[in-house]
Amino acid sequence: MPPMALTGIVTKAGCMRKTATVTVSRHVIHKLTGKRIERSKKILTHDEQEVLRLNDAVLIRNCPPISARKRFKLEKILKSPETERDLAHMQAAQQS
Repeated sequence: MPPMALTGIVTKAGCMRKTATVTVSRHVIHKLTGKRIERSKKILTHDEQEVLRLNDAVLIRNCPPISARKRFKLEKILKSPETERDLAHMQAAQQS
């Protein structure tokens, strides 16, 4: 498999040890109607430090098979709603 990096949203985390489910979406054009359709795929991702939380935007990269269904590793967290909320609370506390 050639090197590949995908971005997606974490849809399930904390249920399996060192594993998170990432949903990767893409858009395709329907052959007959010409409309854009969203297609998505759930990918099991290796999360060594178990840092991923629900709704994190992540960058994942393919790797040699880790288990029967895991073929991707976490590269980095692009955006996390929890950390953004914590930063907003800290900024509000500093202003008051």
